[in-house]
Amino acid sequence: MASNKLTYSKSGVNIPKADSFVKFISFLTRKSSKSVDFKNIGGFGAISKIPKKLIDPHIVTSTDGVGTKIEIANELNKFDTIGIDLVAMCVNDLVVQGAIPYLFLDYISISKIQLNKLKNLAKGIVKGCKIANCKLVGGETAEMPGTYSKGKFDIAGFAVGLVEKRKILSNKVKKNDLILAVPSNGLHSNGFSLVRYIIKKKKINFKNDKFLKQELIRPTKIYVKELSFLIEKKLINACANITGGGLVDNVQRVVPDNLCADINLNNINTLKIFKWLHKIGVSEKEMLKTFNCGVGFCLIINPNKLKLVSKYFGKKFKPYVIGKISESSKKVKLSGKISW
Repeated sequence: MASNKLTYSKSGVNIPKADSFVKFISFLTRKSSKSVDFKNIGGFGAISKIPKKLIDPHIVTSTDGVGTKIEIANELNKFDTIGIDLVAMCVNDLVVQGAIPYLFLDYISISKIQLNKLKNLAKGIVKGCKIANCKLVGGETAEMPGTYSKGKFDIAGFAVGLVEKRKILSNKVKKNDLILAVPSNGLHSNGFSLVRYIIKKKKINFKNDKFLKQELIRPTKIYVKELSFLIEKKLINACANITGGGLVDNVQRVVPDNLCADINLNNINTLKIFKWLHKIGVSEKEMLKTFNCGVGFCLIINPNKLKLVSKYFGKKFKPYVIGKISESSKKVKLSGKISW
């Protein structure tokens, strides 16, 4: 009888550890919610009821990842916030349509299962779902030896939101509407390939720099709670999640033809991390194209509703006016200059 058995574990895949991780997620979700939906985590599929109170409900879906921010998490050996980023990147796109996040699933692929790392990732995902008031109903953890080098991993998320047809945010933008900036929490999860390139090129040891260490791992702001109130009260005509592509690329997606978002960059209150990036050598043009520059979300509202909209935000994320809607064939016009 051959002593060198051919087994899945010898190829680098550890099924018992994967099963242990699934049980841990199931425990976390049960602990965070009384919903009976969580009992089928680890099954072939998760079953959830469709809320009966909705009239003519529509499903909105979104899928995303956190890009190379995971490399920062690896460098700092800190994994308890990157899951919040994952949820945020998906659910913030749902509310742009007027949808309220309902379900979330995650996908984690890793070279070799490391339970402590995965448990911290899961804690962040569960916390993100709690902030977004949605249910983590399932996911997949794939151990892929040979595909990822030692210690490397990737994560992706999938979110489902629900919106009544009458509440879908579309084609409501009008001339003279105000454009509001809702502050970001920092870099969020975009532009990290450039950030990492700068760190490498300038030979910056960010692990010993308290400011950079905090800013580079700071989680993406989840705007669901505030936006849910605004959607319910019909206080916004459109909104844009400012992710990759910056202000111009994202705002123009919600501006109708023959109208223009006139944005005055003088009005933007940027953050220290963006000032640092600009000072180190990133041009303003590149800053605006790659980063949110301190604007995590944009709202387009009727001028009469400004005071009412503001009351739904805490001091740190209080929206402020950066422009207005005018008539033009160009969807976005920038004037002024950010104060760096």
